[in-house]
Parts: sequence; C-alpha cells; structure tokens
Amino acid sequence: RSMVVRAARSNDSDAVKSLVETLDQHKLLLADFNQFNQARRDPNGTQIRVYVAEMLEKIVGVAVVRAEEDIEYIRSHYNIEDFIYYSHHRRDQHAHLCHFVLNPASYLYTKHFLKEVLRLSHCTSLYYPVYPGYSKKSWTEKHHTLSSVLHCLVPVRPRSQISYPLHELGENSPSQRVLMEQDKYALNHFNRKLTLEPKVTVNARIVVVGASDTGISFLETLAFCPHLRFNNLTLISTHGLPGELPPCPIREGFLASSHCYSTNDLALLSLHSRVSVVVGKVAAINRSAKHVVVTGGGHVSYDHLILCTGQQYEVPCPTEADLSKLLTNAEVPNSPDRRYSGPVPTNLFTLNDQDDCQHALEWLRRNFLGGQGNAIVYGSSLDAYTTVQTLLKLGVAGSRIHLAEPPHGYTVCCFNNFAVESAIRGALLQAGVKVHSSCLLAHWNENAQQSDLITSASFTTDTKPFSLECSAFFAFYRKGVDYEAFRAANDSCLVFDGRLVIDASFCTSDGAVRAAGTLTKYARRYYADHAAHAGYNSKEVGFHLAAGMLPLLDPTLEPPSSDDLSDSLNRLVPTFTAPNIQGGILPRGYHYLHIVKPGVVIPLEAQMARPDYGRELVTGRPEDGDYFRLHVGRHGTVETLTCLSAKPLPISNYVHLYGQHEQLLNTLLSRFDEGLIPDLYSYFRQPWCMAIFHDRFQDLQRELRQLVSTAQAESVPSMLELATQLVQGDLSLLDGGPQSLHEQFKKLGYKKAVETRLISYLQYNHYHLPMYFRPGII
Repeated sequence: RSMVVRAARSNDSDAVKSLVETLDQHKLLLADFNQFNQARRDPNGTQIRVYVAEMLEKIVGVAVVRAEEDIEYIRSHYNIEDFIYYSHHRRDQHAHLCHFVLNPASYLYTKHFLKEVLRLSHCTSLYYPVYPGYSKKSWTEKHHTLSSVLHCLVPVRPRSQISYPLHELGENSPSQRVLMEQDKYALNHFNRKLTLEPKVTVNARIVVVGASDTGISFLETLAFCPHLRFNNLTLISTHGLPGELPPCPIREGFLASSHCYSTNDLALLSLHSRVSVVVGKVAAINRSAKHVVVTGGGHVSYDHLILCTGQQYEVPCPTEADLSKLLTNAEVPNSPDRRYSGPVPTNLFTLNDQDDCQHALEWLRRNFLGGQGNAIVYGSSLDAYTTVQTLLKLGVAGSRIHLAEPPHGYTVCCFNNFAVESAIRGALLQAGVKVHSSCLLAHWNENAQQSDLITSASFTTDTKPFSLECSAFFAFYRKGVDYEAFRAANDSCLVFDGRLVIDASFCTSDGAVRAAGTLTKYARRYYADHAAHAGYNSKEVGFHLAAGMLPLLDPTLEPPSSDDLSDSLNRLVPTFTAPNIQGGILPRGYHYLHIVKPGVVIPLEAQMARPDYGRELVTGRPEDGDYFRLHVGRHGTVETLTCLSAKPLPISNYVHLYGQHEQLLNTLLSRFDEGLIPDLYSYFRQPWCMAIFHDRFQDLQRELRQLVSTAQAESVPSMLELATQLVQGDLSLLDGGPQSLHEQFKKLGYKKAVETRLISYLQYNHYHLPMYFRPGII
C-alpha cells in the first residue's frame, strides 16, 4: 500500500515515541510533538505543525515544521532566489523544517512525504539549517535533530555581505532583520517545483587528497550542483575538513589569510554533510587497482583521484656550519634547502593550518607564557609577521621575540611595498622585537646532548654568526611539497619535475588522476612556467578544475568527444582572472590587506618603471595607520589595492573594487587630481558606492555588456561595433568622433535601456540597498 500522510493527533504519541526513541536527541522531537498537541504554537507564538506518515496503519515517519520567521535574513544572506521568486510566495508559505524521521524501509517515499507536508501545511518552501559542530544553537534554541532528508534538499550558496558604514548611512541603513548577527549555518531548501525535478545520482568515486583552498573549492563546486547528488565524495586530509574548530581570533591570527575560506565561510557550506572524510596522509597510489593507501594501512578506492595537497612549511635543515670559524652565509657547507629527516623537537612549530595553530597555542599557554625564554620566528613571509603579532597579543614581551629573516635572494619581499615594510619594521622596533636580517640556521642545541627540545639556535649571516637561547621555535623558512605526497606520486610513476606535472586539462600522466594548486606545474611543452597555479587565486583554480570534470560526471551535459580529448595536448593553458588576496594583523595591530592582479610577482619598483604602468593613488601614511594605495592600470581599471590601517577593514567591500573602472568609481582620477579625495577610506564609505559592493553587481555589469553588444535593430550596428570602429579609426559612421558616440548611445535607445535595468536592479535588491532613491519611493 502507498504511504498516507496526515496531521498528527494526540493518540499518536506512543507510536511516535516508539519510532524515535533510539535516535540521538529524540527528546527534542518529542517535546515539540507535545507542544503541538497542547497549543499548536511555541510559547513565543511561532506556529508548529506535525505530520505523520502511515503505511499499513503503522506510523513510519514524523515531520515537525515551524513557521519561518527569518525570511528577510535568509533572502539577504543566501542565494535562495536561485530557486524561488519571493514575490510569488506569501510570508506564511515559508516553513522551517525542524525534525524529519522516516523508517529506513520507507526510504523511497522520502520525497513523497516532503511533498505531502508542503500540501497539507499550505506551504511552498521548506528550509533546513545545518549548524557547525561547535554551535550550541543546533540542539537548544533551534530544536533541530539530525535529518535523514538532506539527499532530497538542495544546498543554497551563501552570499557575500556588504560591510555597511552605519554611521554615515544613518536612517538609510538596511533593516535589523538584514543586519542582525546569527550563528552561521548552511541552508538547505525544498519547494514545490523541486518535487517534480529528480536529482541525477552520480556514483563515481571521487577522492580528493588535501584540504587546501583548491581542494575545498573543488568539493564546494560539486556539492552545490543542485541537480546532482554525489554519493561518493571523499576527502583525505591530515586534519580532516577545515572549519571544525570554533572561531578564535588569537588562533586565527597566527597565519595570514588568503580570504578564500574563513571559519565562518566553512560553516556556511557544511561540506561535512556531503563529503566523507578520511583523516590521514596518502602513503601510496596503486594506479592499476585504482586505490590509494592511507597511513595506517587503509585503502580508499577511486574512479577519479584529485591531488590538491599544495605546499607546506617544512622543518628547516641546519647547515651545520662551524661557528668557531666565523663562517658567513656564502661559506656554509650544506644547502639550507635540504630536507630535514631527523626527529622534530616538540617546541619547533611549522604552522600550516588551524589545527597546527591550535596545538601551538595550547603548548604556549602551558609551557611558554609564564616563563622567560625566547621565541624565535625564522622566516620572512607574511605568516612570520602575523605570528610575531600574535605572540605580542598573547602578552609575550617584545624583548623575548627574535625575528630571524633568511636572505631574500631573488624573491620579492612579502609586502612588495617599501612604505609598508618600513612601517612594520618601525612597529617591530617600537615593540622591542629583535630583528636579525640575512640569517641561515646553522645549528640548534649546538654542543649539547640530543634533546627533544630546542634550547638554543645558532645562525650565520653575511658578516658574523650569532646564537640565541630558545624556548619556542616557529619555522617559516620555506614551503615545499610534502615528502609523503611526493613519494606517493613519484613511486606510482606520475611525472614529477620539481612539481607534479599536469596538462591544460589538469590531468597528470594518468587520465584518472588530476591535480591542481601549488603542488603542480604545467608540462614543459606549454612553455608556461609563468602560468603555474602558485601565482593565481586558489579558489578560482579549484572551480575551474571542477568545471572541467563536470562534463565527465554530469549526464545532462554533453560529454567530451574523442577529438576534444586528443586536442587536449594542444590546448592553451586556462586563463585565471580573480585577484590574489592576502591579509592579516601585523605588529602594532595594523590591519593589512593586499589585493593584486594574478600572475608572477614583480618588484614594485620595476612595475612602476614601465611606461604603461598607469596611475598610483595614495592617501595617508603607513606609520599613522591610515595608508590606502590604489593602482589604476593604463586602461583605467583598479589592478592593485593595499591597505594598512589601525582599524578593522571592510574586506568584503574592497574586494569588489578590483577590476572596476575609475569612471564607475565616481570619476575617481578626476576627483583625486582636483584634491577632492583626502582620504580613500572615507571616500569608499560614502553611500553612492554601496551598489558596487553588492554581490550581484557583477551580474548587472554582464547584463549591460550584453546589452551594448547587441544591435537594437537589423542593419543598425551595436554600440560595441560603433566603439570598435572609433578605436580603429573608421569614422564613417561617427563623423563627430566620441561626442557623436554619446549621441548614438541616446538615439539608439541604449541610455534608456541601461537606466531601466539599473532601476530594476536597485528595486530588486532594495533590502540591501535602501540608501538609493527609486521611482515610487515618495
């Protein structure tokens, strides 16, 4: 017999209790069931509905829904409008799925049960949040239990938020329902339309090795395909999925951020709901049997293997220079870049992820903060400076911190800006931190018996060596490919040439094994060493990796033909356009942000010496904590942004400035030349630029570009064609030059069409952009 779904009754209590009593947190469900029978509402007035599913006159399922009270928050913080139009739904047609339990024998009726819940409750949309493990709201205030219905729901992508200058906006700020702070959660959704759209099941075994930004981006792209259900997504990582630790500003301050995935960003994705996690390292790859061997002896089979291990800070290897001979860096007997193979002291820390930082933080609190020993930070990367600031923030006196910087050689300083570098060195001097330049580690614990603790460290320099007492050693000397990852790839006969070699389609020498990120390099036949993934945004690289694989996995897409596969050897390497971002909190509490055009890093002085460099706009001084530098390229677009501020930065806003034309930024160059912009920080806090910071502004730009490239009528050229003729010198259609181009823009109806779309954009997103005047507002 088919399943019958109906509203729950009081006499269903025993049957429901029998159904759920073996589940964790079943008391929450039973409490809601009793509240429904008693009052049909929560004490705060929120409506509750409970439905049961019957088969053969026996209750096999129960669902509890509440009226959704946070509709404005959901609409403003999640891309829910990818699935529904809010104007087509009444407020009381949105419901919140709190509990869903179904007997496994009736698993095939899950979607039917959901459909009946929508019908009986007169609702059109259901929402189900998944909170991170460290959040308490998932069990207390929100009354959720683990749901077995996630496979029928679609994950909803989170939206980037504008950082509003509330003081400047005043009463024109968005409502508190949009601005309110809530515990971060991943949103899942179901609606009437989705009841008729079956998901395509993909059973291919996809194994991702490494929880780098590239690997997480790859998993995110696959997991958020709404029409696909991947049953076999697996991540193998040393510390599992990132984001499992609760937010901690001190712990997160150890390492600089790429602003790809923060702890809150990962909470909004909830990848652990759709990805199986294997904690460990890959020890070997058996390509013929298509499985990997994990440390400990376990086997994980794959159909597609994705290697995204990236690069990690390595334990530095002492050069073993004889300090009694007063050797310099040029005279050390061994290379400092050798791989260290000895035992690792317990007070030597290589910080590569938040788990490493948590371990270091706990060790410092137990063994270091109450003592008088020194902390040595060995390295000159941005992570070294942020670690120094974190030690200062923990209360370590500056006199106890020594920053030992290796020789720069041919590498560019991590700031690539002399003004910023000078300010940071001044901050280190003011804090009492000892800075030692051009240092190479020669020994630790020299002339002492072997110990599992570093008690002293010796360095050579360009002049004379020196030694330091040491209680904690932080190594940021260099990054390299993990040795176990190298052994696994090399022993399986994958081509390794300093990095794992891939082609333009991310394939290694084995078509079933793909790789991306800083682990890789392109084959030499491409002559594309300058295009290695290390110079590009890791999140974008992961997205392109997933997009290239989807035609192999998604049956709704046209699979690549044999000709396409054979042409892959001659294909050009992919082009990446997203900016590289890095930031962190530096000594003296400076908030640092650097957004730059992707590619090979070139010294700033060499860039500015080029005749086509463009313009540099600078306000403030780094020492005063109000430094803001913009580089506008020769085509008038923002290519570099550098901030050093004593106050927290609206990073989500500034990221949207990259690539925008200065004319769009309220004729930025003209105003700057006229002296109307004394402070770029206050300039970008003005209400006019809020629309540019909106997450859908790029969609509007694409729509307008398509508009001007389309002819309004036959035999009439489009604006793009007219502009092209003007640039090429063919003025037969534009006798008046650029001025006539503006007249054509109005005459052909483009101006009105652009205004119409702009007004529509502001009206549709009014809940985020109430500071703009719109027709009908008065």
